Amino acid sequence: MNQLFNQPISLKGRLTLALVLAFLLLILDLRMGAMQQVRMVLNSAVSPVQYLAAVPEQLLQGVYESVRTRRSLSRENAQLKREMLELQGVVQRFDFLATENQRLRSLLSSESDLDTTRMVAEVIAVDSDPFSQQVVINKGLLHGAYLGQPVIDDQGIVGQISSVGVSTSRVILISDPSHGLPTRSRISGIRVVAQGVGETERLELMHVPHSTDLEEGELLFSSSLGGVFPEGYPVAEITRIRRDESFPFAQVDARPVAQLDRIRMVLLLWPADGEHAPSAIPELLEEAGQ
Repeated sequence: MNQLFNQPISLKGRLTLALVLAFLLLILDLRMGAMQQVRMVLNSAVSPVQYLAAVPEQLLQGVYESVRTRRSLSRENAQLKREMLELQGVVQRFDFLATENQRLRSLLSSESDLDTTRMVAEVIAVDSDPFSQQVVINKGLLHGAYLGQPVIDDQGIVGQISSVGVSTSRVILISDPSHGLPTRSRISGIRVVAQGVGETERLELMHVPHSTDLEEGELLFSSSLGGVFPEGYPVAEITRIRRDESFPFAQVDARPVAQLDRIRMVLLLWPADGEHAPSAIPELLEEAGQ
């Protein structure tokens, strides 16, 4: 008899007993709520474990959000920097265009002879020869440019065209050593030739007697002698007069009014008589072809 009760329950029997007990507990909990207090106690006991189990996930989620936010801010910052750089480039371009517009307005308002035809040209190259003071402009036979044509800027006389191509021309500056320009003093009316010396900031006045009435600070204007430059355009300002009796003439220096070392836009002038007017372009091209 003792041996009968001492026999262990088989695994199948244990499973069956567990299922029966679970089924009975479900029925009791469903009908009578017998397990409600037990569930509350278990939930209270398990809550800290659930909280601790959720902490790593929350930390990882916070780190992920922080990294994503930082990356998003970095992208937005880079995008804003690019946009700011582009806007700065646009603003700089606007400033440049405003400066160019003001320069063109000054250039066009520098015309003193209302009967003279004029045309704006741009300097596209500078002669690399250190002994030559010449520039190249983007106007040629197609635009009516001609040999010897006077060229000015918004300040005064720049030079004259020394050679003409189809679409470009070469301008010899008044500072070139081979260039001489007849001028006249605005105050005393004395006529004198301003000779280039190869320096953009200095001209030399030729054959000035020691007894001259010229004074430092006087402005010299074109005198129209020689038939190249119209009369009345600013040329240079006298900066130094040296009267040394050991020389036959006084040594007089003048500074060109035009900014010869930084010219960008110039103005081509045509005489009022129409001899070299831009309307005569076909004839000029025909002569060039011959």
